[in-house]
Amino acid sequence: MPTIKDVARKAGVSVGTVSRVLSRNDTVKEPLKLRVRAAMKELNYKPNLAARALRTNSIEVIGLVVPDITNPFFAQLAKNIEMEAARRGHSVMLANSHDDVEAERTQISVLLDRSVCGVIVVATSDGGEGHKAEVPIVSLDRRFGAYPLVATDHRDGSQKIADHLVGLGHRQIAYIAGPQSMEVARQRRDGFVARIEALSKKDDPIRLTIREGQFDYDSGEEIGRALLKDAPSGTRPTAIAAASDQQAIGVLRCARDLKLEIPKDLSVTGFDDITLASLVVPRLTTLRQSIERLAVTAVERVIAGEAVSADEAIGGEVVVRESTAEV
Repeated sequence: MPTIKDVARKAGVSVGTVSRVLSRNDTVKEPLKLRVRAAMKELNYKPNLAARALRTNSIEVIGLVVPDITNPFFAQLAKNIEMEAARRGHSVMLANSHDDVEAERTQISVLLDRSVCGVIVVATSDGGEGHKAEVPIVSLDRRFGAYPLVATDHRDGSQKIADHLVGLGHRQIAYIAGPQSMEVARQRRDGFVARIEALSKKDDPIRLTIREGQFDYDSGEEIGRALLKDAPSGTRPTAIAAASDQQAIGVLRCARDLKLEIPKDLSVTGFDDITLASLVVPRLTTLRQSIERLAVTAVERVIAGEAVSADEAIGGEVVVRESTAEV
């Protein structure tokens, strides 16, 4: 089935020009209109009727690609983006990349073929190939290619978590990092480690153990068990800081299995403040990302329609709940 890109290639014009012809934009000169319509006829191109209906009602569509919509953080992020877009008279077309780089590339191309006014990408991994597009592409939370990034200040957030745990008197601390192939995981780890090193003194040393895993529940449970089960006397951490709430909830699960009382025997912190963080027992102390601000900023950049080269870091805050306590 021919796409809008095929029509543009056949007519020797840009995808944006084809889109304007389809929306009956009067700024397109007549010769170009004739070339585009001739190409559409020759290729037997059938425009997306739903998209045309949206355009007729003056509703613009923003494309959104996330790695995994079942991830609570991405689900909350998508919801807030949809709400902010709707407030501005826009609609959102959501696509899953399923944590697959090839699928991500395909989904972005498909969205661009649908004449969206811009694409917001939560990348599967660092890198990603650039796409030839006449509309804005914005990286959100995780950097996609060379496109500007809107994200929480992950390094600063991890430093705040380190300050919280050290302030409670913890000196035997373990940190469960995310996959170091990802910039977001490296920033969280580096921020935490740098702050612990700065706070550790000769007369008051802090022992830090670091393990790397995925950002999911199973990784937190598996690594937590390795850190806590049969640990030699005096070496078991009194606090575990996780790079995500899902990891932290996995730690809570394994601590329960090992008959450890939270926070009496072990303090646990997360990062994100997903909805589940305030529902688990005990409720999780975590670094709250401002999902609302992330969504608003990303949508604003798309609607502005101008290339923004600068990244934007948004501060987070520690939410203290029942999973942490003084030693």
